[in-house]
Amino acid sequence: MKHVVIFYTYTQLIILISIISYEAKHSNNTFYPFQITSSRKNKVQQYIFTMTELTEVSSNKIFGGWQKVYSHESSVLGCKMNFAIFLPPQAEEVSVPVIYYLSGLTCTEANFIQKAGAQKYASECGVALVVPDTSPRGLNIPGDSDSYDFGVGAGFYVDATKDPWKKNYRMYSYVTKELPSLINDKFPILSDKQSIMGHSMGGHGALICAFKNPGMYKSVSAFAPISNPIQCPWGKKAFSGYFEETENNVSWNDWDATELAKKYNGPPLDILIDQGKEDNFLKQGQLLPENLLNVAKDVGLSLVLRFQEAYDHSYYFIATFVEDHIKHHMKYLKN
Repeated sequence: MKHVVIFYTYTQLIILISIISYEAKHSNNTFYPFQITSSRKNKVQQYIFTMTELTEVSSNKIFGGWQKVYSHESSVLGCKMNFAIFLPPQAEEVSVPVIYYLSGLTCTEANFIQKAGAQKYASECGVALVVPDTSPRGLNIPGDSDSYDFGVGAGFYVDATKDPWKKNYRMYSYVTKELPSLINDKFPILSDKQSIMGHSMGGHGALICAFKNPGMYKSVSAFAPISNPIQCPWGKKAFSGYFEETENNVSWNDWDATELAKKYNGPPLDILIDQGKEDNFLKQGQLLPENLLNVAKDVGLSLVLRFQEAYDHSYYFIATFVEDHIKHHMKYLKN
C-alpha cells in the first residue's frame, strides 16, 4: 500500500510540473512558475482525479454481476477512502448508467451492499450502483469520534468551513466531483446517465446534491431523509460544528433540502421519498419530510412522499422498497 501512496503523490508532482512548464513556455505574459492560479489548480485537480490509483479490497460474484470494494487516496478529503461498486453483467459488454447511493449516520460503504438486496434489481435493470463511505477516516481530528452523529461516520455530505474540519470534511465535493470523475474514468459507465438516492443523512445528501447541481442527476430518491436539517437536532448539531456561520445565518440554507427546493430552477426533477410510519426518528422530529413536501407543492416540484404503514428506519425498510427506487430511476436512465 505504501508504494501506491508514493506513486500517487509522485504522479501529482509530475502533473503539476508539466502544466507549469507548458504554461511557462507558451504564455505571452510575465510568468511566475510557483504562482498557483485558480485555473491552474483546477487543471491539476482534474488530472489528479482521473489518475488516482485504485486498490481492490474485495470482489464477489452476485446475480450475474460483480460486487466490488476499492480503496483510493482522496485528494479532496486528504485520506484513504473506500467505495463500493456493483457492476451488472451488462457492463461486460457495454457501458451502463449508474445510481449513487449515500448512506446514513454511522454507516460505511458496506451497509447498503450487504443488507439492501439491491444487486438483484440492478442486475435485472443493467445499472451500476456506487456507494461511498459517509466521512473521511483515520485523520484523528480531536473530537471526531466523540459521538455517533458528528465527525467519523457523520460527514453530512457538506463542505465544512470551520476549523479543524474544513481541510478534510468535504464530502459534498467528494461525492459530486472527485468520486464521479474517478468512476467515469475507471469503469464502463455512461457519464451522462446518473441518478442519486440515499437513506436518512444520505437521503439529505442525495437531495441537496440534486438540488445544487441541476441536470447532473436524471432523478433523485430517498428513504427517510433528513429533509430540513436546519430545523432538527441532528442538523443543528452538524451545521454548528462544520460551519463558521451561526444557526441564524442564511448560508445554512444552502445545505438544506427544504430551503434549496424553494429556489430550484433546473430541469424537471422527479423525486420519490419513502418514509416508515413507525420510524422513531420521524416521531422525534429529526426527519421532517412534510416540510419538504409542502415546499414542493408551493413551487411545483414533482415529489411523491409515501408513508409506509408499520415500517421503521432500518434496512428491513430499505430492502422492502429498494426495487421501487431502482425502477423509479430507470425510467429516466434508460431513455
